[in-house]
Amino acid sequence: MNVFQAINAVQRDLAATGIGKDSENTFDKYKFRGIDAVYNALSPLLAKHGLCVLPRMLNREVIERTAKGGNALFYVTVEAEFDLVSAEDGSKHTVRTFGEAMDRGDKATNKAMSAAYKYAAFQTFAIPTEGDNDADASSHEVKATGRPQARHIAGTPTEGAWEAMGEEEQAFLMEIATQAIALLDSEDAVAAHDHIQSQNLSSDEKIALWTRFDSKQRSALKRADAAAKSKPAQEAA
Repeated sequence: MNVFQAINAVQRDLAATGIGKDSENTFDKYKFRGIDAVYNALSPLLAKHGLCVLPRMLNREVIERTAKGGNALFYVTVEAEFDLVSAEDGSKHTVRTFGEAMDRGDKATNKAMSAAYKYAAFQTFAIPTEGDNDADASSHEVKATGRPQARHIAGTPTEGAWEAMGEEEQAFLMEIATQAIALLDSEDAVAAHDHIQSQNLSSDEKIALWTRFDSKQRSALKRADAAAKSKPAQEAA
């Protein structure tokens, strides 16, 4: 079979089994699909259908940040390509993705490469979190209504921002949020605001971080931000 037939064959098998979110982030208490689960599910199917996945790193960017405890934290982004090659006829298809990770030691690049592979696999093979190959395995009740139900449309700036972050980046942002919340609890909103500003976060990271605060904490941070912005004008006057 050619490369696209092989990809489809792997997709078909994974559609029946899926890869569950069996790993848990103990810091933020959420479930995720780890790289080991991807390898364990994917490797036998690649061998079965004669499909080779050959990685190639195109670019690597490293930014050094400071963790809550003052230690260095290395934030790595890799741009990767994966050649999917049919072992039968040599036909090839290439996919490109990015991987991001943070680590306090020498594992950030390894984690970023694993993340790139994992999400390339998710997108290429459309891997579900659960298999659904039996129509009798699920039942649905339809709610009777006299008018069409309103459908929720995503539109808030923060919606999906946290989920878009990588696992390591979420942990990094939680460290910032935890310290900021501690300062807010001690009624030092200015210090909390300054702590967040000192991290030099990207706009996406700031939006994701914002989801970690409740409405009262957000209001305090907004007041501190307004005071910080008005200070230069007051000093100039």
